[in-house]
Amino acid sequence: MNMKKAISAGLLIGGLVLLYFGYDQYQSFQSEVNQFLGGSGSQKGIWMMAGGAAASIAGLAGLLRGGK
Repeated sequence: MNMKKAISAGLLIGGLVLLYFGYDQYQSFQSEVNQFLGGSGSQKGIWMMAGGAAASIAGLAGLLRGGK
């Protein structure tokens, strides 16, 4: 595995981890109470999910790109 593929795999794995923890943060009890009271969900969770999605897409694109 060359260095670019290793970085892409790391981005994909890191992005998936961020997505998981961001979703977990967004669905926490405190976030649910804030949403029930008319507020928005956890901003931290939203940003973690957005960053995780971006990293996952970049990692997947790097892995699927053909050639060396």
